[in-house]
Amino acid sequence: MFETELSRSFEREYGSSPLLIASAPGRVNLIGEHTDYNDGFVFPAAIDRRISIAVSRRSDKRVRAFSLDFSQRDEFSLDRIERSEAVGWSNYIRGVIVQFQKAGLEVPGMDLVMSGDVPIGSGLSSSAALEVAMSETIRALTGIELDKVRMALMSQAAEREFVGVQCGIMDQFVSTLAEEGTALFVDCRDLSFRNIALPAGIKVVVCDSKVQRRLEASEYNRRRSECESAARKLNDELGGIRALRDVTLEQLESHGRMLTDAEFRRARHVVGENERVLAMVEALEEGNSVCIGKLLYRSHESLRDDYEVSCRELDTLVELARNVSSTVGARMTGAGFGGCTVNLVEADGTEEFCAKVGVGYERESGIRGEIYVCEPSAGVSSVRP
Repeated sequence: MFETELSRSFEREYGSSPLLIASAPGRVNLIGEHTDYNDGFVFPAAIDRRISIAVSRRSDKRVRAFSLDFSQRDEFSLDRIERSEAVGWSNYIRGVIVQFQKAGLEVPGMDLVMSGDVPIGSGLSSSAALEVAMSETIRALTGIELDKVRMALMSQAAEREFVGVQCGIMDQFVSTLAEEGTALFVDCRDLSFRNIALPAGIKVVVCDSKVQRRLEASEYNRRRSECESAARKLNDELGGIRALRDVTLEQLESHGRMLTDAEFRRARHVVGENERVLAMVEALEEGNSVCIGKLLYRSHESLRDDYEVSCRELDTLVELARNVSSTVGARMTGAGFGGCTVNLVEADGTEEFCAKVGVGYERESGIRGEIYVCEPSAGVSSVRP
């Protein structure tokens, strides 16, 4: 249905039918927070909310783009691609094209129409979905041979180098490589990955606090700096430590005296979180729902107490979820200081969960949040309408 509507919008905009429609999903990270820049492990899942792009080829070197969601148009030349200060979403399109050009891959002129249902600004990675969808648009339109890992890396490079956001690889990886019904275990050091099946009777429920993430660059950078400082000090003592990924909890407890209090607590979160990701994979493979729930709650407590990136609203959502009988586990997800929680909920209890958490959150915070019941989705794809 959505593809039909997008095709009709394309026809209204350009007077012809699109050649193909590419789409890529948003994502939620189930566990493994603030571990990516410490060479650690992450465990995201793609969700069944996507960004889609309808495209046809042009005979010149112009790109015309129309966003249905923003009701904005943009146009630029492939011969000179610069940042747009007026049309922010266009920079993700432009950045991806620049990466293809840098790789020596020919990009034709295009007419584009895009739309999606990934909530913008909620921490569900609409930006990565747009980048990956654009990469697939070019690949499918031109027939370029491009494996999915390279597509993810080029999409990430577009955001880092052109848009100017120093993101990790997690978002683009899962948007590209996810398989339906699974979450993606990723080793952020060597980029190895594997899809792990999620229980069929469990839904992924995202609760948006509607609190804009207040993690200023200075706070984020401070935590990165504290992690890097802790790793350096521990390496001076123990050797062989490139990042906190290489530290065990036993080593940290034995040598923590050389760290500041903040460094010790940041390191304790990262080291513990890496262990929790590995334990989560094992618990899922064994079908141990009790262990899964404990790991999610422990992750939240560590983010709240040791990494200090939670906030009252996120804590409220987690406690409300904990008191619903169908909840397997809950935690904050994303950078912190606002944004969303992720919850694993028994499928037959999602209606009760949404009602109790939604009403309770508005009562306790005065904010009407948003709740999304999600299916673990497949990654990027394209079709010819």
